[in-house]
Amino acid sequence: MASLDASAQGAAAPKQFIYVLRLVPRLHDAAAWTARDNDSVSAHFKRLQAATQEGRVILAGRTDEPLNRTFGIVIFEARSEAEARAFMEADPTVQDGVMVAELHPYSVALLRK
Repeated sequence: MASLDASAQGAAAPKQFIYVLRLVPRLHDAAAWTARDNDSVSAHFKRLQAATQEGRVILAGRTDEPLNRTFGIVIFEARSEAEARAFMEADPTVQDGVMVAELHPYSVALLRK
């Protein structure tokens, strides 16, 4: 996933999207977490870290709330909704059934420097 510099690649300018992640209900209980669930979250973090370094992810994080209320967000760039959906669906936590995700078009209006 290279940086999405549209002018350098002669493609349409990238659009911004957000996906919202929520834990599946069985993981609302901390005692229910398995090693596989934790491995999935580690892979999720490493993937987003790499995508941030490559310039695709603008921001990623989660709320600091109880497991039954917490959610995460990933704000990122893609050239199309189909590309954005593919990026979201490739998230290890989504593929492994640890989290469910929903995609929305997004536009960053203000960004602290």
